[in-house]
Amino acid sequence: YVPEIVDYIQKIITREFAYESNGSVYFSVSKFDSSPCHHYAKLVPEAFGDSKALAEGEGDLSAAPSEKRFENDFALWKKSKPGEPSWPSPWGLGRPGWHIECSVMASAILGQSMDIHSGGYDLKFPHHDNELAQSEAYYDNDAWTQYFLHSGHLTIAGCKMSKSLKNFITIQEVLQKHTARQLRLAFLLHSWKDTLDYSDNTMELAKSYEKTVNEFFLTVKHFMRTTPGTGVEAFTKWSKDELEMNENLEKAKVAIHAALCDNIDTRTVLETIRELVSQSNVYIEKQRSTGAVNRQLIKNVAAYITKIFDVFGMISKEESVGFPSGGSGSADLETLVMPYLNSLADFRDNVRKSAREIKAGDILAECDKLRDDVLPNLGVRLEDKENEATVIKLVDRAELMKEREEKKALEEKKRLEKEAKKAEAAAKAAALEAQKKIPPGDLFKNETDKYSKFDDKGMPTHNAEGEEMPKAQLKKLQKIYQAQEKKYNDYMKSQSNEQ
Repeated sequence: YVPEIVDYIQKIITREFAYESNGSVYFSVSKFDSSPCHHYAKLVPEAFGDSKALAEGEGDLSAAPSEKRFENDFALWKKSKPGEPSWPSPWGLGRPGWHIECSVMASAILGQSMDIHSGGYDLKFPHHDNELAQSEAYYDNDAWTQYFLHSGHLTIAGCKMSKSLKNFITIQEVLQKHTARQLRLAFLLHSWKDTLDYSDNTMELAKSYEKTVNEFFLTVKHFMRTTPGTGVEAFTKWSKDELEMNENLEKAKVAIHAALCDNIDTRTVLETIRELVSQSNVYIEKQRSTGAVNRQLIKNVAAYITKIFDVFGMISKEESVGFPSGGSGSADLETLVMPYLNSLADFRDNVRKSAREIKAGDILAECDKLRDDVLPNLGVRLEDKENEATVIKLVDRAELMKEREEKKALEEKKRLEKEAKKAEAAAKAAALEAQKKIPPGDLFKNETDKYSKFDDKGMPTHNAEGEEMPKAQLKKLQKIYQAQEKKYNDYMKSQSNEQ
């Protein structure tokens, strides 16, 4: 695009909004701003004349004061120093300015204006303001861009992402730990205009959200497979619960539309969907015991959520050209394997039923092994339900393996806690048994750190400092002595009876 850049700059010079100086070309900010149809620093008016911001924006392109007519002027073309990259131009060997390449490449594709321009919020001034100025000078218009979307920065564990801080991470590195959908969710759960902190906690929140919604989708698919979808049997009269659930869906549609119109508020959209999923789950659990879940209603909810996720790019699709082969398109994995899984689940249900009737524990254990060990390795989760067909869910194998390990870890933790409590109870019982064998006269004599003298019965009379025991404390010790005397006598009596 260097030839196009040179032509672009030459036209701006012809319009007298730029000038050549010592082999470089600078944009005349004062000439542009004084024109009736133009205005400089539209995005950040208060930055007009901020020499520090201008210097940071120009970087190596900053010129010596003698080269520029005014301090606010910025480089469109910069004369190259020896050893620097360079291209030929009417003004000598040089290279494009920082802002000009954006205007030229966008113009080559989009023409004299664009609807939406994005970028980081730190680029408002001087980069985007200068881009606006040079483009509007070139086209002699005042609308190079209709809308700017300035996004917040990305930080890593609270720090700005930077190679110098060694906390730089690429998208490809992130995708080795998380899926593209999970990364997308992390962004969508956050306002695009605010700083986003990438951390383990951020990704765990995204994964938790994904799991919540995916479990809902899998539940809806189960009812779509196991309940009639056509004919008279597919119709069920709506009760108060269905009317309320449908109203929740319509309210969510209104709220989501309003959120998207309000500065593309994806965070509110996803929170609204989370609430809709929660309401749907409550409805399903209330109705499933009586088999009265309305198939079409929950399908409508799931279909709407899927539509929004598709808009957000969360539903992966293969790019295709032309008509799909086979007329109706190739079937997905779920469509292909579900008939076989349904047959397997029905067979297992019948086996379990018969095994319960004859109390065949070994057969029931094998059925559990199929559910807990074999099928999870294939990415299949079975959920046994009372008075309902087994729920079949296709889930990521790694997630099922993780669930299984967590379940085993929890069971092991409970087992160890149970053993610890059992050992503690045994130790306590042994201590109580040992306590019974101590004659009351010996009960306090070993506590020399508390008492120094005792009477004939073994009761303390003086404390460790040699002072007489207070009457109130003696009274308490007397009660302990009497209780031990009873325990000891009961123990001796039991020993006599055994003999």
